[in-house]
Amino acid sequence: MFEGPIQDLIDELARLPGIGPKGAQRIAFHILTAETADVERLADVLRHVAEKVRFCDRCFNISEEELCRICRDPRRDQTTICVVEESKDVMAIERTNEFRGLYHVLGGAISPIDNVGPGDLHIRELVIRLGDGTVTEVILATDPNLEGEATAAYLSRLLVPLGVVVSRLASGLPVGGDLEYADEVTLGRAFAGRRRLGESAAVIG
Repeated sequence: MFEGPIQDLIDELARLPGIGPKGAQRIAFHILTAETADVERLADVLRHVAEKVRFCDRCFNISEEELCRICRDPRRDQTTICVVEESKDVMAIERTNEFRGLYHVLGGAISPIDNVGPGDLHIRELVIRLGDGTVTEVILATDPNLEGEATAAYLSRLLVPLGVVVSRLASGLPVGGDLEYADEVTLGRAFAGRRRLGESAAVIG
């Protein structure tokens, strides 16, 4: 244990996701030995994020304005919404340049073990967005794990009766992956989404 502000810094850094006590200690001592200007620049950026960055009033993506840049863009396809768990998922999909619709960020996934239920997510707001009939398809792009699958199943049961097409991103084995390292959900989705090879290629199911 260190004394005073150094230990306080280590404790705060250790609270960040993916950073354990040893990693927090390394970062703290890096900051301690850094130039004063570099430390002040980091502090300014953190302060700016805390003061300026918010969540979009419509889709709950990160934004500096009431609506994020995607919701403000009139060129986006207004008839399709892609539902994701976190804002980082929006960025991942945008990098593919394959999707030109809108997004809806749930703010997590249903996880009873973590006491996260449907009421803790932005599901009610999603249903409200579908109310005027503009949206014709909702793409469920939650993570392909147990929590993501449970969330997708819940949303499917909720949204299909509303008259919109509900689809799920295909998922399966990554290129170059080994079967022995695949988890049950990924392997199961790979079987469910298998395709026939040859002239009459199609999804088997």
